[in-house]
Amino acid sequence: MAPRTARRQFLQQGIQSGLGATLAMSGLVSPRRMAAASDKVVIGFIGVGGRGSFLLSLFLQRPDIEIAYICDVARERREAGVKMVEAASGRQPKAVEDLRQVLDDRHVDGVVVATPDHWHAPATVMACQAGKDVYVEKPATQNIWEGRKAVEAARKYNRVVQVGMQNRSSTYGATAREHIRSGKLGDIHLVRVYNMLGRERLQKGPDTPPPDGLNWDMWLGPAAQRPFNTACRKNWYYFWDFGSGFFDDGVHQFDFARMVIDRKFPNSVHHAGGSLSFKDDAEVPDTTVATYQYDSLTIVLEQTWWTPYMVKTPEAIRQSETAYPDFYPFNGMKVEIFGTQGMMILGRHGAGWQLFDQNGQKIEQEKQSHGKMQAGHIGNYIECIRTRKQPNADIEHGHVSASCGHMANISYRLGNRKLNFDAATETFVNDEEANRYLKRTYREPWVIPDHV
Repeated sequence: MAPRTARRQFLQQGIQSGLGATLAMSGLVSPRRMAAASDKVVIGFIGVGGRGSFLLSLFLQRPDIEIAYICDVARERREAGVKMVEAASGRQPKAVEDLRQVLDDRHVDGVVVATPDHWHAPATVMACQAGKDVYVEKPATQNIWEGRKAVEAARKYNRVVQVGMQNRSSTYGATAREHIRSGKLGDIHLVRVYNMLGRERLQKGPDTPPPDGLNWDMWLGPAAQRPFNTACRKNWYYFWDFGSGFFDDGVHQFDFARMVIDRKFPNSVHHAGGSLSFKDDAEVPDTTVATYQYDSLTIVLEQTWWTPYMVKTPEAIRQSETAYPDFYPFNGMKVEIFGTQGMMILGRHGAGWQLFDQNGQKIEQEKQSHGKMQAGHIGNYIECIRTRKQPNADIEHGHVSASCGHMANISYRLGNRKLNFDAATETFVNDEEANRYLKRTYREPWVIPDHV
């Protein structure tokens, strides 16, 4: 039997007996080939839906990248991804529906994981075990426990894992952090993080056979088996098995706030709100006010899905390098940082920041285009593949920020009660009921092992 064929069979058998447990111990997983500075970095895309295809378009703009694989459980998306690569590069990547085929190829340096949330951590752990560097979309995890496993896998296998929290590669994020560290705002005791938008009422509808060309079992992956439902696939972030509700998007602002004020896990979290407006088939709340308590700081996260007048940064403002927006009252993605000597308003999507003094006068501001910020984030990932440095949005940052969202969701699911958190053990203090939500039940063969 040829060595490569034997190795492929071994990988398949190992995963079928428990995700990665055999891989980690076998020594048969090849390390990533070290790309010389003149080499192209070989990338496999896992998931090319809306976000994945957008990321693909950005990666294709780089001359130092070769897209070797398009992996998606939907044939239509695979074919569309292949056409994008062919049109941009003249090369035809391999089209597969099973991510293990990408991970088994020793020529692949890194993978981009742009699946629904429930696949993020399992795919990241598998990729690290297979010797691949990872760019994984936010939020990095579907639960708190698997986030720590993803961090452990990155460290054990010396992998670069960049989370798609692009604000960490923004120039204005860095200067905002320096202003705060310098004391220009004085002592900061309150931060308000907003994630306020509008949406349509969700009606789940009947279960049906999956559409032709969709591997529904692979789409479900580690989640429990269930019949196909269009709403579950299209609006997966409204269902606990697949997403994290508001925080699928709100993690951007929350992570940005954590970055500039330099905070990690809170001491406690308390969710207020619920399904107050729609009362529809969504499992997640449509109204959230989550209070995170630190030693001398309170972070308040406010999220709504019934406020259509609150909007994301308009595209014209996003891509501008000079025009500065004064649209903050209706910016649904902003962060307000309150200090004893001043206040800062911080925006996503290249919206920049504005600094106000004790008299409420705007004294400084800075901006960067969203396009440059996103290109910089991808560039940082590629650079770290070559240098082996930790990326700007390392998996540890992604784990902490995603976990803060999971904490608020757990508080909601336990009747909106306050939960105390122990950062050292990453568990809730003397709360067995809350700790049951730290980890999901994984469906074979997609089980993340205790020892990655």
